[in-house]
Amino acid sequence: MEKKTDFFCEKVIPTGRYTEDSKITDRIFYHIYPLGFCGAPGQNDFSSPAGNGLRSIADYIPRLLELGINAIYLGPLFESGTHGYDTLDYYWVDRRLGDNDALRFLVQRFHQAGIMVVLDAVLNHTGRHFFAFRDIQAMGSASAYRDWFANIDFSRRSPVGDYFSYEGWNGCYDLVKLNGHNREVRDHLFGAVEFWIKEFDIDGLRLDAADLLLPDFMDELSSRCKKLKSDFWLMGEMVAGDYCRLTGGGSSGIAPGKRLDSVTNYELYKSLWSSFNDRNFFEISWTLNRQYGPDGLYRDIPLYTFADNHDVNRIASIIKNKAHLFPLYGLLFTLPGIPSIYYGSEYGITGEHAADSDAALRPAWDSQGMQKAREDGGLGADMEQAIAGFIGLRKNSVALREGSFRELFKDHEQYAFMREAGEERALVGVNAGAETKAIRISGAALGGGSLKWRDLLSGEEFSVRDGWLEFPVHASWMRVLRSTHPYLS
Repeated sequence: MEKKTDFFCEKVIPTGRYTEDSKITDRIFYHIYPLGFCGAPGQNDFSSPAGNGLRSIADYIPRLLELGINAIYLGPLFESGTHGYDTLDYYWVDRRLGDNDALRFLVQRFHQAGIMVVLDAVLNHTGRHFFAFRDIQAMGSASAYRDWFANIDFSRRSPVGDYFSYEGWNGCYDLVKLNGHNREVRDHLFGAVEFWIKEFDIDGLRLDAADLLLPDFMDELSSRCKKLKSDFWLMGEMVAGDYCRLTGGGSSGIAPGKRLDSVTNYELYKSLWSSFNDRNFFEISWTLNRQYGPDGLYRDIPLYTFADNHDVNRIASIIKNKAHLFPLYGLLFTLPGIPSIYYGSEYGITGEHAADSDAALRPAWDSQGMQKAREDGGLGADMEQAIAGFIGLRKNSVALREGSFRELFKDHEQYAFMREAGEERALVGVNAGAETKAIRISGAALGGGSLKWRDLLSGEEFSVRDGWLEFPVHASWMRVLRSTHPYLS
């Protein structure tokens, strides 16, 4: 496979760093699942001394800055029994990773590097070791915490042998659903979040299973967080459904951003890889126009976009043609939204669900050949360089970060769209075919303006001739054309 970065012109993409007053659309996220990344034991013995994993993540910061990262999303960090989503103590860092001092140190190091810090907040359910659930196991109906969990029934036994039944997340009884209506539950959870903000100085949260949280629960959480930090950022996990239900806007009846600030864009995630695998850009066309077109549902909502994460198969395991990884990531960084990279995927590592484990999706950093892929200069090094280039391009284009979206061209294997912000226009063309193909767009569709366009990736220039702009796109690659480029003089 040819090196895609051969199509980059030398030093065409400057680097940049963001200050604390940056907009959320200026952020490039890097997602780390700490228990996996740090190689923590799969089971917590609740007796071992605190580990050093969290502190070691700080050593990785220089490489994140080289890549262009300015925001970090850390998966579950607080004391749990297994994978982190079965919390037993919201006030103490999981001993397998370190302690509260280690988290405080890590956040300080990220902030010193200009990196925003977002933590995973598991507020829909706890683990069976959570103190309130253990009290019910011991005290039964006499427990002061009998109303802390959803659908507790002392007339029935649970599928796992308790002498009472309860609701588990998605039928999983290791994850005990909390009763979000209960005032004491809310005070405990919101108190923990306020503790995280005050003690660790975090900048935002990703709410696990947010689509299962009560609307007024999220409203109160948002209000309490933003009283402590006015720019505190809240993102909700939602796999399917109307994202406006979590953020506001649309038909929700509440103002955009009044509840949560963003949602995980699983709809676009699926369209990204499926369009390449099926060589059918009509699918992503439908998604993008529905979300961001002239009447798009989410035009005013900066959704969190990704190619993979800790819950789905690695994109390099999903994509049929590995060469398509390059234009796929190119789209991720040129489309509307807040783009994110899942650790290691910038090297093209693979990983798939097993019947009884997600461990392959969440490897330790020194496994899976991640370091070797970078050092050997193979696909991993080429992908890393390409992604850094896409990030640099986005960081220096207001149109790509904040601009409107307008579709210009679609076919099964080729697609083109415009991003516009003020006087800046960026035209993106993608080719999923096996051969170089030309994309042809009428001057009328371009809306007039400049007759000359420059590819920010290669440095080549193209002109509108006889009322048409035509430009070739290499196989499994893309172009990003700009009609105004003050920093490329």
